Amino acid sequence: MDVSRRRMLAGLGALGAAGLAGGCAVAESSTNSQIVPFRAAHQGGITTAQQDRLLFATFDVTATDPAELRDMLRDWTAAADAMTQGRPVPGRFAPQAPPPDTGEADGLLPGHLTITIGYGPTLFDRFGLAGRRPAALAALPPLPLDNLDPAYTGGDIAIQACADDPQVAYHAIRNLARIGTGTVVMRWMETGFGRTASTSPGQATPRNLMGFKDGTRNITADQTDLLRDHVWINAADQSWARGGSYLVARRFRMYVNQWDRDFQADQENVFGRVKSTGAPLTGTAEFDTPNFAARNSDGTPVIPADAHIRLAAHENNGGLRILRRGYSFTDGIDATGNLLGGLFFVAFMRDPRQFVALQTKLGTQDALNEYIQHIGSALFVCPPGLPAGTTWAEQLFAV
Repeated sequence: MDVSRRRMLAGLGALGAAGLAGGCAVAESSTNSQIVPFRAAHQGGITTAQQDRLLFATFDVTATDPAELRDMLRDWTAAADAMTQGRPVPGRFAPQAPPPDTGEADGLLPGHLTITIGYGPTLFDRFGLAGRRPAALAALPPLPLDNLDPAYTGGDIAIQACADDPQVAYHAIRNLARIGTGTVVMRWMETGFGRTASTSPGQATPRNLMGFKDGTRNITADQTDLLRDHVWINAADQSWARGGSYLVARRFRMYVNQWDRDFQADQENVFGRVKSTGAPLTGTAEFDTPNFAARNSDGTPVIPADAHIRLAAHENNGGLRILRRGYSFTDGIDATGNLLGGLFFVAFMRDPRQFVALQTKLGTQDALNEYIQHIGSALFVCPPGLPAGTTWAEQLFAV
């Protein structure tokens, strides 16, 4: 009896060990499958398959000593490298000191976290960085529809954290802000949900808060020629920024209560697409190429002259393209009980003038303008990815 019992327990122990080993292997495999490499030719969060959630934070540098900024950027690099791998912020735990990591992401998978850094025009006015400022990095000019709120405008540094888990993205921003205490102060932040574009050919096209598929004709990660020609910086000046991209962030409110009272036929004319399928008004499937020359029997264009799809199309803008990576947002209700929310538009391009040209046209002609208002704006240069052994400090300061 004792022998049988010992054999039984031994067998159960072996099964338990095998199960534990198998469980560890599965957990490790799940973790690895959700890691986006932090060190690569380009920063993550640009052509990375777009994640479900966004936290976008801008910071103003309060330090006056460039050594403080360099130290913070080194610490930020180490933290970002660790967090994108699903590991805690590195540091030594001591009972009588604050922990090096805030802990709310413990036990969570990496969630395809990407942390993308960008630098605003105002940063280069200080710290001896004037000679490192790219010529194209200048404040965006006033644009049609601008009614900008200073609370959502500008910034010295931007951090875009994208992940499939909102708590993972929050953890990233929270810890970088904590590390930067005394060197930077947060200027403004946006929380995004419901991506409004696809950056991978394998992703289904999402819908915006107006109920239409958004980003059908976006540049995707596999279109290397389009990325080279429209997204990656390759200007002659500032070699340190080549392989990076300019980030334009625009926050605009959608007047959805007003939109919801409009007829569906008019909504479809505003976008130039069928609401249910996303097909252009001249086609039957979402990815059909729009026929901008098609006419109704009365001679009017099938896709109206002021339809968003017509005005934004690269065919009608000298081939101009940008890579979109936006998210929806909501802020509750306004004083009259109307829903507050809209689109946090994020786009990457090789030169900010691409966006200026496009928005100048859209802002004066687009039928969508009746239902939206641009209330926030910022521009940043995002450097290329980091090689092994380097940090954002050496990349920016060339030290």
